[in-house]
Amino acid sequence: MEFIVYILFSESKNKFYIGYTSNLQERIIRHNQKSKGFTGNVKDWKVVYTQKHETKELAHKRELQIKSWKSRIKIKQLISKED
Repeated sequence: MEFIVYILFSESKNKFYIGYTSNLQERIIRHNQKSKGFTGNVKDWKVVYTQKHETKELAHKRELQIKSWKSRIKIKQLISKED
């Protein structure tokens, strides 16, 4: 099984969301459903970045690394490298 670190972007919130999962399609559907939490109040989350990892531990470590940047500029630079 592989794990995917992903970055979502919401135009209406003008915000990024960083996470990891083993099933990206299912996870995106859940993010775009009305629910409580950071992503639950809008339905326009789009995947702007993905990175595959062989283990859950590596994916989680990478997710925490990206979150620790707390920098919109660094996140945009990471995303633009993928274009």
